[in-house]
Amino acid sequence: MKLKLIAAALTLSALTGCVGTASQTSAVLAPAANAQAIEAHMQFLSADALAGRDTGSKEHEIAAIYIATQLQALGLKPAGENDSYYQRVPMRKARLAANSAKFTLHVDGKNTELSYPKAFFTGPNMQHAATDVTAPLVFAGYGMVSDEFSINDYAGLDVKGKIVVILAGRPDSLPSEEAAHLNSLKTKLAAERGAVGVITVHTPIQEKNRPYATSLLYLNTPSMQWLNADGVPADNYPNLKAGAYMHPDAAAALFAKAPVSLVDIFTQLDNKHSPKGFDLGVSASLNRKSNYEQISSPNVIAVLPGSDPILKDEYVVITAHSDHIGLSNDLRSDDKINNGAMDNAAGVSILLETARLFAQLPEAPKRSILFVVVTGEEKGLLGADYFANHPTRPIEKLVANVNLDMPVLLYPFADMIAFGANHSSLGNVVKQAAAKEGIALSADPMPEQAIFTRSDHYTLVKKGIPAVFLMTGFKSQDPKQDGGQIWGSFFAKHYHKPSDDIPSLTKEYGPIRYDAGAVFTNINFNIALDIANTKQRPYWLKDSFFNKVFGQPYNSEAVK
Repeated sequence: MKLKLIAAALTLSALTGCVGTASQTSAVLAPAANAQAIEAHMQFLSADALAGRDTGSKEHEIAAIYIATQLQALGLKPAGENDSYYQRVPMRKARLAANSAKFTLHVDGKNTELSYPKAFFTGPNMQHAATDVTAPLVFAGYGMVSDEFSINDYAGLDVKGKIVVILAGRPDSLPSEEAAHLNSLKTKLAAERGAVGVITVHTPIQEKNRPYATSLLYLNTPSMQWLNADGVPADNYPNLKAGAYMHPDAAAALFAKAPVSLVDIFTQLDNKHSPKGFDLGVSASLNRKSNYEQISSPNVIAVLPGSDPILKDEYVVITAHSDHIGLSNDLRSDDKINNGAMDNAAGVSILLETARLFAQLPEAPKRSILFVVVTGEEKGLLGADYFANHPTRPIEKLVANVNLDMPVLLYPFADMIAFGANHSSLGNVVKQAAAKEGIALSADPMPEQAIFTRSDHYTLVKKGIPAVFLMTGFKSQDPKQDGGQIWGSFFAKHYHKPSDDIPSLTKEYGPIRYDAGAVFTNINFNIALDIANTKQRPYWLKDSFFNKVFGQPYNSEAVK
């Protein structure tokens, strides 16, 4: 295995400067991505020897060293801390203590202890090693608030000192990306209103998208959060001490004294209605203990300095995450290594090949290109969020983000989904770059997955930076392959499983389409190149929801 890894790494030096997928004519005009280089990177990063690149593991450290040295070999400059290629992210690693999770429901003086994890599950508390909370329950619908969409699920409710019960998911009436953002605020909204806990109820609709049983595969997975300078976990709320996620069958008991049953609420959801909140008339006790460990894990950051005397102090940020989820807890599988070939060895490999294209240009682009390969994405976008809050270049000088996460290279895609492109001036840039490769753009085919908030670009969006995140679409250039079927099959059978490795995927779908990876690279390269060389920095469109929420004076169409 070690010999294979060394061979894969050495192969890259022989590939530098080669031309892969483009014709000789187009190669003269601009550098083109090399499919073999992408293959070599993916072989290394998804190898068994890296044991799934779990955040904080020695194997992830090896992956980070590999990425940093590849960027260094291309001539990119260090842009991390202390003139290095690394930004260490301090983290708290927390585990739920064995047999410590308790959930007792109190109804008319009768106490009923619920079964863990059949009826409910929970994770560790990041700020309190031991929690013991008893409080009344209040139902708050989806637990969402938005002035822009006239939503206030807390209207008329007093949740201070109480445990909020909310539904998983969000209304179908909301646009996909806006819905994904609002969905991510549920915990924050409950905390701001004084709640001491949040219970989320799994719904029949959610069961179709992600079965309750699937979540149980991750019960022993530790939680992580990056730490502030004072050692306190970021984005945590001290007053929220209780938390649980409930199976719908068990959750019905919470509504025993309610004016509306949970069955009727689910019927409202089926009819596209958003249920109103009310006091549940019962209380609950939630208990748990947590064990802590302090670790750190590296972001890798490198820069290609720009050529324009003024614009070189602005940066186009290209991101991808280097971590995956390590070893599997699934006793049904003999293979325990979650290799993460598509998620996200493919994205990092495309980032490295994009870096090579930039390094190969006869003259650097006007703006600088900042390559940020982040850790802890699988633990909650931790490395990206740390960078967004501790950027190694001034945050107001980061003009745009192009993010690479899990391109599914199993078929010759004919279209792409560009998350975020319709909210900023990046929309036209993406359309033109894709058209150069004969690729069309399509709408989000699965808005229920809330993909816009589930990758690293979202942390920079929250800082007001326009971003775009591309995903392979569901159309295939090969009439014998159904791109949507293949993508759905991968997501259902291999996503976050040991079978997301090159041999397993090759066995089921045929050879990995590294040539499609080269096309993906060319598109992302041309997006970043256009941004870097255009005098006007990207901006949020005036009427965009994200302009209203996050826009800054220097990046809004309203002030152009």
